[in-house]
Amino acid sequence: MTSIAVVVGNPQPSSRTRLVAEEVAAQLAARSGATVLPTVDLADVAGRLFVFPEPAVDAIRDEVADADVLVVASPTYKGAYTGLLKAFLDRYGSGGLQRVAAVPILTIGSPAHALAVEHTLRPLLVELGASVPTRGIAFPAAEVDDRFRLVGEWLEGEWPRIAPALTA
Repeated sequence: MTSIAVVVGNPQPSSRTRLVAEEVAAQLAARSGATVLPTVDLADVAGRLFVFPEPAVDAIRDEVADADVLVVASPTYKGAYTGLLKAFLDRYGSGGLQRVAAVPILTIGSPAHALAVEHTLRPLLVELGASVPTRGIAFPAAEVDDRFRLVGEWLEGEWPRIAPALTA
């Protein structure tokens, strides 16, 4: 069965970023019948990200790499993603996500950061071997209560590009 992993790189647990990422995964699953794996909230393992080896974090890394689709989300920090997310993604070697289709999301506080998802997070995921078939999502954090509608509108336009990863 097709699986969707969700990784959230917000240092605050149970964040607005997590709500948006889980909404994207839920809508992808509703359209495709895929299974959504339990969300990886990196705030929960932050103290162990720089321990090598760390069996619990290594197990998460492997589970994410085995998913068909990865929804990866971070708030925008300094015009990019968080160091927390980067520390987790650094656990992959080049090509470590080569079997995964990724959906990058940055929650933004200002329209000035709207392109950060395309200029910072997308290239990192591609460097790790993931395919990124859709536009990234620059989600206005202040509009989190309207996430169902906004994610639905995004998915309506992007479905033709992400559907093959969910139906393979």
